[in-house]
Order: sequence, then structure tokens, then C-alpha cells
Amino acid sequence: MTPEGADPLSQSRVSVERVSSLDADDLKAICEAADHAILDGGGFGWVAPPGRVALERYFKGVLLVPERELFVCRLDRVVVGSAQLVRPPRNNEAQAFAAQMMHAFVAPYARGHGLAHALTLRVEDGARTLGYHVLNLDVRETQQPAIALYESLGYIRWGVHPAYARVGGRTIRGIHYYKLLQPGGRIG
Repeated sequence: MTPEGADPLSQSRVSVERVSSLDADDLKAICEAADHAILDGGGFGWVAPPGRVALERYFKGVLLVPERELFVCRLDRVVVGSAQLVRPPRNNEAQAFAAQMMHAFVAPYARGHGLAHALTLRVEDGARTLGYHVLNLDVRETQQPAIALYESLGYIRWGVHPAYARVGGRTIRGIHYYKLLQPGGRIG
């Protein structure tokens, strides 16, 4: 039983946090998780693992971009997935109320523990804390578990991109979603 007021994640084997750095163990773990997610068709952008050096450079680079926040999920204290909260550039005043969740994944060997659900909610909380009213995301149509998760969390499907990605010589559609983050589902 979880004590009243305690975070249920803190009582379990899973956790989600925003990170501003990755130590050597976390960097190794996130690269391994990304490799497995890519091989499983995880929609991380790559269709084949680019190699450890490229992944290390990629994640180190994410941490340097001021408009990006990196969230990681852990299973038994080991990083097994991540997502990025991307803020709009400063010159995009018209869309300054909306952020985007990108490159969300959980390694296949760590699925079934509620990590994707917890990761998504944590990114939403991060966006709310920063004052965003809308969170946008998109996903390949082949990622049915992710689609089911986002729809169960109240994301609204607003469109389908017919030529979103090419994987294995096949064109795959992309599904686009948004969620209103403020109380009462209002913007501004």
C-alpha cells in the first residue's frame, strides 16, 4: 500500500525524471535502450541503429540544446527509455503556447511496467510547469501500443500524414495528436 500523498512511482521499481546530464552508466544505458527500441521499430527516427558513437553524440547534443528537455525513465535505476519536451523557437511567437513531445521510446525489454504512461505524464507535467497550454506529438501508424496509450491519455487525433516515414522500402502514415494541458481544456 502506498502511503497517503506519496508518489506511487517512488514506491516501485520504475521512475521518471528530467535530466540535465548523463553519467557514463546512464549514457551507456540510454544508448542500449535506444538500440533495442530502434530495432523493434520504436519510431525514434532511425530505422537501423546508427552505432554507439553516433548515439552518444546524439544524446550529449540533446542536453546542449536550450529548447529541449530530456526526460528518462528507469527500471531498477537503469535508464530504459526517454522522451524530449521541445519548446518552440523564440521567433515563433504565434505558437509560443505549444510544446512538442518527441522521440519517446521505451526499450522492448522494459515494457509492461507502465513506463511509457509515466513518461508521458511526466513530460506533460514538465510542459505545464513551463506554462505551455498544448502538447503536440506524432507517431508512426505502425506503433499501435503508443497510439492506444496516447488516446487513452486524452490526446486528440487531428490528422494523418500519408507519407510520414519510409521504413523497409514502405511508406508509412503518421498520426498527429494534441492535448490541452490547462484546467478546463482551454488555451490561454
